Amino acid sequence: MSYSTQPALPVGRYAYDDVDRTFLKQRVEQFRDQVQRRIAGELTEEEFKPLRLMNGLYLQLHAYMLRVAIPYGTLSSSQMRALAHIARTYDRDYGHFTTRQNIQFNWIKLEDTPDILNVLADAEMHAIQTSGNCIRNVTSDQFAGAAADEVLDPRVHAEILRQWSTLHPEFTFLPRKFKIAISGSKQDRVAARFHDIGLLARKGENGRAVFEVYVGGGLGRTPIVGVKLRDDLPEEDLIAYLEAILRVYNAYGRRDNMYKARIKILVQALGAEAFLAKVNTEFAAMDRARYRLPAEIVAAIQARFGTPEFQAENGAAEALAAQQKADAQFDEWVRTNTHAHKQSGYACVTISCKPVGGIPGDVTSAQMDLLADLADKYSFGELRITHLQNVVLGHVRQDALHELWQILKANGLGTANIEMVTDIIACPGLDYCALANARSIPIAQKLSERFGDASLQQEIGNLRLNISGCINACGHHHAGHIGILGVDKRGEEAFQITLGGSAMEDASVGQILGSALSEDETVDAVARIIDTYLAQREAGERFIDTCRRLGTAPFKDAAYAPV
Repeated sequence: MSYSTQPALPVGRYAYDDVDRTFLKQRVEQFRDQVQRRIAGELTEEEFKPLRLMNGLYLQLHAYMLRVAIPYGTLSSSQMRALAHIARTYDRDYGHFTTRQNIQFNWIKLEDTPDILNVLADAEMHAIQTSGNCIRNVTSDQFAGAAADEVLDPRVHAEILRQWSTLHPEFTFLPRKFKIAISGSKQDRVAARFHDIGLLARKGENGRAVFEVYVGGGLGRTPIVGVKLRDDLPEEDLIAYLEAILRVYNAYGRRDNMYKARIKILVQALGAEAFLAKVNTEFAAMDRARYRLPAEIVAAIQARFGTPEFQAENGAAEALAAQQKADAQFDEWVRTNTHAHKQSGYACVTISCKPVGGIPGDVTSAQMDLLADLADKYSFGELRITHLQNVVLGHVRQDALHELWQILKANGLGTANIEMVTDIIACPGLDYCALANARSIPIAQKLSERFGDASLQQEIGNLRLNISGCINACGHHHAGHIGILGVDKRGEEAFQITLGGSAMEDASVGQILGSALSEDETVDAVARIIDTYLAQREAGERFIDTCRRLGTAPFKDAAYAPV
């Protein structure tokens, strides 16, 4: 039985026009010439490096890696199939979803890159601004356009920001890379406070949407929770105010030291009040009429996304309740992996890319094709990639959930672990990355297996575990309830544990527990930390709550207890 129909416009994804398509094709041919010149020896690696990075191509430990932009995490089924084709044809049959809602292909040959970019262009995708000191892929709420609690659909404004920022002549060579995130509700589902600019929508006094604006957050070598600059930014001033922030950063950000070049360092150096004053001065001097975002423009962008043709509920909720009652395993998956939808009779479904013992964020070409098929059948041909390295079907009828779950379970995608200890965030680490100090993947797999029992995960409850292979923090370890950082300890891989981080409304940076441990010692230490939580928690208390109530001391004692 089919639960949805395909509309004329792609649902949930901005539809390109001829101008967009022509630009991408021209860009591909430009890069094809650059690649041929590099292969012929007419360009040195030093000359070629900035050219390839402008097209998302990195040179890693063993091969080239191509990072493909998935704007605000939204894909059509046809785009997912294009990614599957690239994985099968040009890589080793898989892709890796990242914390920036991008996908990375880790085994790319240089000579194949123009052909890959051409495949992407045909699918209305690209790799522009996935690297470099520019505004990177704008990330968004994975339940955008569907969540029951959203004030506005943030994909519309993320698309507006994408169009504003792509190849912006003033912001193409910033002091350092720049990351923006936007959530359509006051609930922070995008880690807004850990971004260069984070935006949270809420209802203003007149009932119209306004934005809370956070600036100067970030992880990496200097983890900092961003400061709030505005709590009432009107929609029509969005572009002007963000441009004012970027102008201040471009003018005052450091370019003499890459480790002190991010906007978070500038905000701390000037102080929040002084930084705000500079932004307000710039904002007041701008031609606001020129930058104003009219309601009709927003509506026109919204229209390019298409609209799901929802069906009447017709007992969908009752059918779901009966299926949950009849199947305890299915009931657990529904409670863990679904989110409330604004349309009666529908649900948002998070598909875990973290099977027990699996590699976080890795998806095979066969699984990509399956996800595309499921999107067509159950969710209007639309998917979302989350910044937590999972996949979302945004609009699934409640009476279709059981059938969907059975298919997912049969194909290794039915794990019921969202926001639990095995829903691990991890970067590729030293298996691929030239910057890493340690491998992230093996320890993620060991921890997943250690806590793989479903009943144990349910007993532990909400616990965010993040792993990074180096201080650049691509795995967001500082924001994990338990964070793990790979370090070099006298020439050997070792791991440092942090405790108490959060990327939600209660944003905090995890505290380092103590000296670094070996891989197996770290796995055992994490197990003892969790055992301490289970023994010390009060009724209804999450891990992060217990950690904050008790402080780190009892967990440190447990982690470093003599064996």
